Amino acid sequence: MKSYREMPAEELVKEKEQLIARYEEYKNMALSLNMTRGVPSTEQLDLASDMYDDLSSSGFLSEKGQDVRNYGVPCGIDDVRKVFAEILGTDMENVFMGNSSSLNQMFDALMRSMVFGEIESEKPWYEVEGRKWLCPAPGYDRHFRVTETLGFELIAVPMTENGPDMDVVEELVKDPKVLGIWCVPCYSNPDGIVYSEDTCRRLASMKTAAPDFRIMWDNAYVVHHITENDSEKGRIPDILSLCAEAGNPNRPYEFASSSKVTFAGGGISCFAANPDNMARAKKYLSVQAICTNKVNQLAHARYLPDKEAVDEHMKKHAQILRPKFAAVQDTLNKELGDNKDLYHWTDPKGGYFVSFYAYPGTATKIVSMCKDAGVALTPAGASFPYGKDPDDSNIRLCPSFPPVENIIKAVSILSVCAKITAIEKLLEE
Repeated sequence: MKSYREMPAEELVKEKEQLIARYEEYKNMALSLNMTRGVPSTEQLDLASDMYDDLSSSGFLSEKGQDVRNYGVPCGIDDVRKVFAEILGTDMENVFMGNSSSLNQMFDALMRSMVFGEIESEKPWYEVEGRKWLCPAPGYDRHFRVTETLGFELIAVPMTENGPDMDVVEELVKDPKVLGIWCVPCYSNPDGIVYSEDTCRRLASMKTAAPDFRIMWDNAYVVHHITENDSEKGRIPDILSLCAEAGNPNRPYEFASSSKVTFAGGGISCFAANPDNMARAKKYLSVQAICTNKVNQLAHARYLPDKEAVDEHMKKHAQILRPKFAAVQDTLNKELGDNKDLYHWTDPKGGYFVSFYAYPGTATKIVSMCKDAGVALTPAGASFPYGKDPDDSNIRLCPSFPPVENIIKAVSILSVCAKITAIEKLLEE
């Protein structure tokens, strides 16, 4: 079939009429399909359903003999700290365990900066008028919402196949009002990009006008490989070591969790930091709470005692996710393969999302049309600061939760809507 760009107007009109007929058929099915968030499916959650089964019979003592049911051990038990240290490629002493939400830990870290400032700060960040934060885009909408809520001006940074455009970043950090950057270095949300070593090194070593500039390194998908034998491709350097080598040891805070490893609502999370940042965080965290949920930490440590066990467990997740991501790729190629000059999409090797790029100026209408046909998608532009995609092109697809047959229907409807809106734009032009 010819590309739409090659078709004369009369052929485009006829094609549009046929597509609208298909669209009306879908609407008449009264579907209710949801691809709005990247959440684990019930089948994935069931993988760890026996994690707590032998906890009471095997006892509540950590390897050091600490009763995890009691107060104390504010940094978390070593049993699980060492697992996350191995996952992140850092030392156990750099890891502080929290409860289920790494986003909560990110918010708390920024709140400490807002109220007390960082080690190098002349004043608390809430006193910095016109403070700014760099947001690689497309990116994670909840990250952006945190810094927006805390009064930062959000500055979009374009993404490349190697991570954020470092030429742009290095220029922007010459502004002393720019206090930090969000990073999802491994299988970025939503493009699935793995930062190159050069990008990581430039982030660690770049000169910043703000002496207290911080990298919020959300390593959420570090073990979330979809395709087989991709664990090596998903490896990124240890950002704490890189920053220390570059003379900027205080620059990064790293975050991770088991939210999509065990239970999304009942996992464990951590942050990792160098000794100075860790000491400062402990000072305030000791006031905030006596300890976190060590019972849950012990259950996780016994169920997943080392990185090898984690990797084996994640292969089971990959077996569930792989056909779903394949369904997205197969359907998009079938429906839109003749028009890749109009659309493109990512084919990630890990993470939870596929990033779809529609014909510029059509994404908002596509999402609206899909909703009318019973398909709920993440709002167009959600992956950009303030929810504003300047090209009105990007749509984040979340195929983890629905069954394969629903994914095929949803992506087929998306494709029909993408074709209708592109034809309308081409006819206007």
